[in-house]
Amino acid sequence: MPAAEKKNIAIVCNPIAGAGKAIIIAGRIAAMLTAKNISYSLFEASWPGNFDGFTDVFIVGGDGTLNYFINHYPLLQLPLVIFNGGTGNDFHWLLYGAKTFDEQMQAALYEDAKPVDIGRCNERYFINGVGIGFEGAVAKALSGTKKLSGKTSFLLTIIRKIFSYRSKKYIIRAAGQELSGKKLLVDITNGKRAGGGFYISPQAKANDSLFDIVIADALTVLARLRYLPVIEKGKHLRLSFITYFQSSRVTVECDSPMQYHLDGEYFESQKLTVELLRGKLYFRF
Repeated sequence: MPAAEKKNIAIVCNPIAGAGKAIIIAGRIAAMLTAKNISYSLFEASWPGNFDGFTDVFIVGGDGTLNYFINHYPLLQLPLVIFNGGTGNDFHWLLYGAKTFDEQMQAALYEDAKPVDIGRCNERYFINGVGIGFEGAVAKALSGTKKLSGKTSFLLTIIRKIFSYRSKKYIIRAAGQELSGKKLLVDITNGKRAGGGFYISPQAKANDSLFDIVIADALTVLARLRYLPVIEKGKHLRLSFITYFQSSRVTVECDSPMQYHLDGEYFESQKLTVELLRGKLYFRF
């Protein structure tokens, strides 16, 4: 990889992410690059058609911004960095944990780029995970709303949905098995957490060539309330109503449109074909 002073970095920022947080972080990045005499271009409302001439791309936003990026620049081979300019920032946490801004900039400029798996669900790409059923209903309720930082908005919406959501019947095929019946949720994950800090797949890794699949059977309202804190902390994989396994390909069918999200972005479909694409993107972390 070229030395930092030889770089030409594209900074792409979602100006509405994090209620303006992304704009502030993009400004800090630009200031640091200027101080280090590193070439860059900052793109906010209008992003380029391609990244010809750039050596790296810094993405400033949350999981939704990253999902938008990988679907508009599919399988881009330049080194990428994601900065936590959104509300949930779950995939950022997976790569950078609790690193400070300065520590992440050090990694962004000097660490080697490492391969990261992504997924394809029907015709769209995702990087953190697919949430079907209950999580899809939560994503729908949050669509178009102004989100609070962290998991506050997600938690408030989850609590409301606990009382009203009705589980659907699914047919799930993966890893040589078929599962069917009413399920509260079906999660096909590349990252460990979703919703700003719910550790739905605590053992997941984004570079092991496998999805972690977590399925919860239909639960009563009281059971949902009881186990929400357990799932939030990632202590649920051995519970009797949880099915957990790994696979690189999953199909999910339902006799009515499924509510689901890709990295928090809401969609509906009656059949999903989900495939892992091994090491297709490269991140510095």
